[in-house]
Amino acid sequence: MDSKVNTNEIIKAESRYLRGTLKKSIADPVTGTLSTEDTQISKFHGFYEQDDRDVRQQRQVSFLEPFYSFMLRARLPGGVCTPRQWLIIDALGRELGNGSIRLTTRQTFQFHGILKKHLKPLIQRINQAMIDSIGGCGDVNRNVLCNPNPEQSGLHTEVHHWAKRISEHLLPRTRAYHEIWLDGKPVAGGESEPIYGETYLPRKFKTAIAIPPHNDVDVYTNDLGFVAISNGEQLVGFNVLAGGGMGVTHDDTTTFPRLADELGFIKPEQTLAVAEAVVTVQRDFGNRISRRHARLKYTIEKMGLAAFTAEVEKRAGVHFEPPHTTQFTSQGDRFGWVRNKDGNWHLTLYIENGRVSDTPELSLMSGLRRIAEIHQGDFRITPNQNLIIAGVPEAHKDLIDAVAQQHGLLQNTESTTRLASIACVALPTCPQAMAEAERYFPDLLQKIEHLAASHGIDESAIVIRITGCPNGCARPYVAEIGLIGKGPGRYNLQLGGDGTGRRLNRLYRKNLNETELIDTLDTLFQDYALQRKQNERFGDFVIRSGLVKPVINPAEDYHDID
Repeated sequence: MDSKVNTNEIIKAESRYLRGTLKKSIADPVTGTLSTEDTQISKFHGFYEQDDRDVRQQRQVSFLEPFYSFMLRARLPGGVCTPRQWLIIDALGRELGNGSIRLTTRQTFQFHGILKKHLKPLIQRINQAMIDSIGGCGDVNRNVLCNPNPEQSGLHTEVHHWAKRISEHLLPRTRAYHEIWLDGKPVAGGESEPIYGETYLPRKFKTAIAIPPHNDVDVYTNDLGFVAISNGEQLVGFNVLAGGGMGVTHDDTTTFPRLADELGFIKPEQTLAVAEAVVTVQRDFGNRISRRHARLKYTIEKMGLAAFTAEVEKRAGVHFEPPHTTQFTSQGDRFGWVRNKDGNWHLTLYIENGRVSDTPELSLMSGLRRIAEIHQGDFRITPNQNLIIAGVPEAHKDLIDAVAQQHGLLQNTESTTRLASIACVALPTCPQAMAEAERYFPDLLQKIEHLAASHGIDESAIVIRITGCPNGCARPYVAEIGLIGKGPGRYNLQLGGDGTGRRLNRLYRKNLNETELIDTLDTLFQDYALQRKQNERFGDFVIRSGLVKPVINPAEDYHDID
């Protein structure tokens, strides 16, 4: 192993295909943490080590180690699960987690607050429900997103089929997960990873499939994207995209968000070969020295798009046809009841910041549990942290509606801007967080909503997203208003997304506290109210008015804010 490579590369190479000493670390009763090496390897098994930063200093003063716990993220291609699976997920969140479930922007669910001793029983129980956490995190392909809207039932069914096939095809082949968590028999030599190799990928890898005109998966923000091309409800192929990614490092101009490039059009039967080829090109050409420059977007910038495309074609044995013309009109969810073409109904529920729990005000978790006990269709997690109760027969619609009303799942009071919002978890558990996000966002949104109403623009569905750090988990760089945590109570203000996920925003003001942020938005909203054109989105207005310049080449001009 090259001595210049990142330490993580050495850990992976020496892990014996992701085994490390995880068994020993998990069995150690003296500490709530894992060894340094196993902390990295555990991510491939679907969980992150965290500690409660709210009590970190207090415990330090008391000579106690940090209050360690774990966040586990499941692999759930396309976000679809059955009511029976939901009931198991619900029970595990209450019994072995912190009493909640978190729906994520990767269209799956997370458990938070898992103690080390509860990891194995939790993984075993989700496995009994035919769910796993393999590749939920780590330097491999993550959960594959796809459009969750069931009213496009024929096309959606086929797209979900491809999301599952891509996910399965790009899974690690090591038996480490089964040995450690499911008590499988150890492999006696001869193991290999035909796609990933012994050091897997340089960084995480994200894949999504979109069905125009809805870009609810934000397909251009993914390392690998497929845009479904259809003839009516028949899938005829995909436009292939590569090189998207959101992560940035504050004040490092060598890092930048990037939207994926179009490689071309392929037929459905070429999908797995192309997906594997893109992954292996990243495996062989990606940066293994600097992790902040290790995503596929930087590989494409280094190789050049033409050379990258040619390498993918060679490895996949395909020739890309010119991409088909597509149009996207939105990047959010559609809420309430909609009748499917098969006569059944689906109900899209707004779940604030994706957090499913019971509070004194709202019993969301209990309500969804009650729905799961009577529902005959399925549950679909959206990439915007919301939930669809799908495939509801006419005979059950009124009953499910009544349960949803009773438990506060249908308040019908949220503004269009709130419905379009996303927040990451951030404090107190995310180790990368510099500022609040999930806990702070509802109160901040209320102030923004009042501000919008005072200027008469409250009917505008402005896409606002907030993250506690610049890593971009809530995809803030394609929001019309992006708030990026800079420090306690301070955020960078980004402006200029187009509301469809096809344009990056740009830094407008830096390191604002709440008063400064509200004052800045007050001026912006006033100008928008007075100067906007008919049906002009806020993000389009700030570009047209010259408040921010559009990002043409993020590698060269993203940080140019003059």
